[in-house]
Amino acid sequence: MKPGRISKLLAAVLAATLGGCALTPNYQRPEAPVAAAYPGASAAAGPLAADIDWQTFFSDARLRRVIDLALRNNRDLRIALLNIEQARAQYDIRRSDQLPTLGVSAAASRTPTTSGGIASSYSVALGLTAWEIDFFGRIASLKDAALAQYLATEESRKATQISLIGAVASVWLSLLADEEQIDITRQTLASREESVKLVRLRFDNGVTSELDLRQAESLVEAARVALSQWLRQRALDQNLLTLLAGQPLPPEWLTVSPAGALAGAGVMADVPAGLPSDLLAKRPDIRAAEQQLIAANANIGAARAAFFPRISLTTGVGTVSNQLSGLFASGSYGWTFAPQLLLPLFDAGRNQAGLESARAGRELAVAQYDKSIQSAFREVADALAGRTTLSEQLRAQQAQADAEAARLRLTDLRYRSGVASHLDLLDAQRALFTARQAVIQVRLQQLQNQVTLYKALGGGWKE
Repeated sequence: MKPGRISKLLAAVLAATLGGCALTPNYQRPEAPVAAAYPGASAAAGPLAADIDWQTFFSDARLRRVIDLALRNNRDLRIALLNIEQARAQYDIRRSDQLPTLGVSAAASRTPTTSGGIASSYSVALGLTAWEIDFFGRIASLKDAALAQYLATEESRKATQISLIGAVASVWLSLLADEEQIDITRQTLASREESVKLVRLRFDNGVTSELDLRQAESLVEAARVALSQWLRQRALDQNLLTLLAGQPLPPEWLTVSPAGALAGAGVMADVPAGLPSDLLAKRPDIRAAEQQLIAANANIGAARAAFFPRISLTTGVGTVSNQLSGLFASGSYGWTFAPQLLLPLFDAGRNQAGLESARAGRELAVAQYDKSIQSAFREVADALAGRTTLSEQLRAQQAQADAEAARLRLTDLRYRSGVASHLDLLDAQRALFTARQAVIQVRLQQLQNQVTLYKALGGGWKE
């Protein structure tokens, strides 16, 4: 390195030391890369979703018990808690680096001399060993980065809790829908079995053809297929709910009355959407991404400080003697003071590469922060779109089911009167069964959409 460049570097070191320059860039929150309002959202009064306890949002006592059990036993949440403990320990390590380490040292040596004797030396000292004086904020920047990482893991735990509550509620609603589907499938199967008995009697008496009999039997077997599918789906949902809860659930918790199970689910109908700016303060996953950005920003300060000298201090106070018996005798007092300065002059570009890596890490954190905001915005917008359309869809689907029920009654009367064909009757039965299944599915989608909106707005966690 040229003498002029060395003098400039030393001048910069002196200026930084005397002026206490901050090498970490000033943090500024990036602009949110989303619109100022959700598409199609209307202003609504009331508390925001993030300010509503999940115990209040879900009124079903059994669902609240399952959620409480999951919060105490779920393994994903337990992993998140352990990640917090690990991050907190890492922060404590970085914080302790700012303080000197005080210790006691004892040493003894015996060395042959040229005269044929043995030279002995004994010492006991209390002092500091290689304590780095953080003039340029390298250790402070690393501590700030570790603190931000710790806060990010805490926010991630909150996000995990919100996701867990939403998942438990969604699976619980699916389980209620399974019970309703099983109930109407069993009703349909029983009705079709009675219809087969009537058709077989008519066939035995030569009133109807074998084609009508085989068509009726086909509908019976189709209902049995559907019943097996829903029984399997109920078992799968129960297994998933057990996994989320972290332990087997008592059977009485899973025993529900199939009639109107979803209608009595007790989910709050509407929560105000608020503004996208509210997500920055209410969504823990966005706050976690911002803490990661703060940590990346602090890493730039540590990378910049690597270009400046590292000043360390080793000192000790104790006793020294050439005889063990005189170690603590009068006049054996001794001390050492050894400051050390290490100024990087040539490192083959290591420090520059470290700085470039830190800057790239910050840009990556910015991109991840923007993506987390955009993903949250889309989740809320999708849920709002569902809230706008699913209510009307459910109303229309229920009206269709009512019309199909009336159609089946009229077709049955016409069939018994000999006006309608058996094929017309079978078609009306199939249409009603399909319409009733669709009503349950749409109602399930509506309730799960309410849960999704509550979760997307940060509901499930309250400071």
